[in-house]
Amino acid sequence: MSSLKGPRVKTVRRLGLNVYNLPKANKGMKKGAARSDKKLSTYGAQLLEKQRLRAYYQVPENQMVDYFSKARKAKEQTGHALIKQLEIRLDNLVYRAGFASSIRQARQMVVHGHILVNGKKVDRPSFRVEVGDEIALREKSRSNEMWKENFLSTGMNPYPYISKDENNFSAKLVKMPEIGEIPIEIQDVLVVEYYSH
Repeated sequence: MSSLKGPRVKTVRRLGLNVYNLPKANKGMKKGAARSDKKLSTYGAQLLEKQRLRAYYQVPENQMVDYFSKARKAKEQTGHALIKQLEIRLDNLVYRAGFASSIRQARQMVVHGHILVNGKKVDRPSFRVEVGDEIALREKSRSNEMWKENFLSTGMNPYPYISKDENNFSAKLVKMPEIGEIPIEIQDVLVVEYYSH
C-alpha cells in the first residue's frame, strides 16, 4: 500500500476495517475477503496494523517513519505518542472539526489555501496544530455551500479535544487528545513492533 490513492472501498475490504467510515463499504465486507481473515504471520499482523493506521490518516510511509522516530523520544508509550501526533495534523483536525467530509477533502482544502491557523493561511496538511490554535475557514471560502453545510451539519463536536464556533466557522484544539478519545481501532503495539524491526 505505497500509494494512498485508488478505490477506497477496495482498500477498506482488504484491510478488514472501515478506516474511511464509508457506509457502503460495510455492506460488501465478505468473510474471508480481508487480509485479517487469513492466518497471518507475526510480521503479517504487524504490517496489516501499520497499513490500517496509515489508511486512517492517509499519511505517506516516509512521514510515518518520521512520526515514529519522534514518538520513540516521547515520555509516554510510543504507540500512544505516534497516534496523538497523527491526530493533531492540520488535515486531520480539519476533518474532525467537520469542515470536510473526508481526510482527502480536508487535505485538498488545506493545500488550496482555504484554511487559516490563528488567522494565517497554512497550506501544509502535515502542519502540527498546537493546543490553543484556532483553525478557521477563510472568509472568501465561506461562500462554498458544501463546506458550510459540512461544518454546520456535524453540529457540536463529539471530540472533547476540539471546540467549535459555528458563527465564526472556526474550531480550536483545546487540549491534547487522550488515546481513548481518538475514534480509531488500532493495536498500536503491533505498529510499534513493525517499525522497531
